[in-house]
Amino acid sequence: MRNITIVGSGFAGLTAARELRKRKVDATITMISPRRELHFLPSSIWLPAGIRQGERLKVPLDHFLNKHRIDFVEASVTGLKDGGRITVTDQGELRNDHLVVATGGRFIRKLPGIEHALIPCEGIKVGEEIGRRLDALKGGTIAVGFATNPNEPGAMRGGPMFEFLFIIDTLLRQQGKRPGFQIVFFSPAPRPGARLGERAVDGLLQEMKNRGIVTRLGRKILRLEQRKVVLEDGEIDADLILFMPGLTGPAWLENTELPLSPGGMIKADELCRVEGLPNVWVAGDAGSFPGPDWMPKQAHQADLQAIALAANIAAVETGQQPGTRFKPELVCIVDTLDSGMLVFRNERFNFVGPKMKLFHWLKRMFERHYLTTFR
Repeated sequence: MRNITIVGSGFAGLTAARELRKRKVDATITMISPRRELHFLPSSIWLPAGIRQGERLKVPLDHFLNKHRIDFVEASVTGLKDGGRITVTDQGELRNDHLVVATGGRFIRKLPGIEHALIPCEGIKVGEEIGRRLDALKGGTIAVGFATNPNEPGAMRGGPMFEFLFIIDTLLRQQGKRPGFQIVFFSPAPRPGARLGERAVDGLLQEMKNRGIVTRLGRKILRLEQRKVVLEDGEIDADLILFMPGLTGPAWLENTELPLSPGGMIKADELCRVEGLPNVWVAGDAGSFPGPDWMPKQAHQADLQAIALAANIAAVETGQQPGTRFKPELVCIVDTLDSGMLVFRNERFNFVGPKMKLFHWLKRMFERHYLTTFR
């Protein structure tokens, strides 16, 4: 029987597997990942406020794997051989007829002193640690910022940092502690969040102003220290630093013949095919794709790429030419703990909704949909 190997058990990998079965692809599907559960990181923004607990965001995948007839290999990939036909792991080698890379990206930790910052999207434990640090502080300065991959400007996680910024402000206000704190937002970009659209950036900056959040924008970040952010034109003394660096591809890509973009991601086309390697595919943050400069690195876009990828594998397996292009689309609800702002963008229009309580609850509905789908 034919074998399709999926590397990764995040949004892209799980969606690819589900869509392959939906399209009646009767092949062995082997999923390789270090853990047999999905960590639902989009909801880690609510961990500091205590409206979510870390264990609630860990989704066991046994039911999903059984339902879709997926063989699971608990291992870490270390390289590839034979043009992608052999996946090398720390538990041995596996041969495939199709390889899907859906591992997600890796944060660039080259900024000097980055160990002095908490990187929120690194995992559930970090979200919980942010909550503990906030509880321990009686006052002081909280610095929140993000940067991108200088060689691939779209490889960033800006949205969650806006959410942590506003959620922390709201939480401190609810606790009556906000007057004792200064909150500073910093970024080397003069208008951070540009992928959301100009109206969205205006709205985000105005929201910061309304909340009394200090901004330090358009300054290069030189280094981080234990209680300090050092910029090219000054410093931010900080009792807590939250910082999201840019993304690059997984380290093991360096041990492969996969073509890489300047930013270290796998070069792919609009069908999610890896350039020059038959039956090797990529979806999600590990890939570098053609598309508009606002195209996001987020779960929704990873899902859309995985859906197209599955359609194209199904075509190949039935002797047809693949032809399904993924749809570039950005859907983002910037949550503030008690409300939210909806941003939608595709190749035809860009919608920015007003801040409303409805959007906070809509985000929680999306969470429930995802958790129900994969549990």
